[in-house]
Amino acid sequence: MTRIAVPSKGRLKESVHALLTQAGYRIGRIGSAHASAVVEDIEFIEMRPSDAAGWLAAGRLDAAFISTDTALENAIEDWPSVGLGFSRSDLVLACRDDAPFQSLADLSGHTVATHLPNWTTRWFAEHDVDVDVVAMGGSLEGICAQGMADAIVDLRETGGSLIRNGLHAIEVAHGCEATFAWAADPGPEVQSMQLRIEAAQAAQRTQYVMLHLPPDQLTKLESIFPGLAAPTVLPLAGRDDLVAAHMVVERADLWSRLRDLRAIGATGIVALPTDAILE
Repeated sequence: MTRIAVPSKGRLKESVHALLTQAGYRIGRIGSAHASAVVEDIEFIEMRPSDAAGWLAAGRLDAAFISTDTALENAIEDWPSVGLGFSRSDLVLACRDDAPFQSLADLSGHTVATHLPNWTTRWFAEHDVDVDVVAMGGSLEGICAQGMADAIVDLRETGGSLIRNGLHAIEVAHGCEATFAWAADPGPEVQSMQLRIEAAQAAQRTQYVMLHLPPDQLTKLESIFPGLAAPTVLPLAGRDDLVAAHMVVERADLWSRLRDLRAIGATGIVALPTDAILE
């Protein structure tokens, strides 16, 4: 049976569950009484993304919802994946505000604490910088603020935690986000999940719009939404002065173009959410 890991807690769990639900997977039983459930011939298993990335790298999972940093730590960042667009952060090298370090090279001979010891070691080695990497499971900022570590490699979301501890980033190592990753030569269930996730993601960015418009204004409608494929145009019963136009547009574009639609005589504008978009 296909095995796919999903996050076991926190905002990442909530976001992944919402995405899978939109993609049509009935996963509500996961996490209620059991740490796993079988849905559509897929065994969904709850675990921490860091553990999931390790089991995926070991070949014991077919796919997993992880994050860029856990993929880096397990050297699977080049495996096939889909970025999910949430849980975004930056992986940064940071030090105390009063430290003399200005760049990665300045850390030569010093101590760096991190949750990602494997990747951090590789990263410094790639830049020919010799550092003492110390692996940690808890908070990193306090260790650096107290001078036990000369610098840290850690995730930064807003930067507020660094500021509160008197630290600042001296280099951004990598952008990170939640991802859906899988092994080479995926089975049909994983391929189907990839397709459904991408369709759900596209739907989150779009709306299905219906409106009435004078037929001689259709060209202007396409100029208002320049990326629009030809809208579906339907006649209206008993009306020669109006047609119905149906189209899918980017959600942000619709709101910014409402006044333009009114200017070309559009009426009866209805915008509906989309569940899936397949190009």
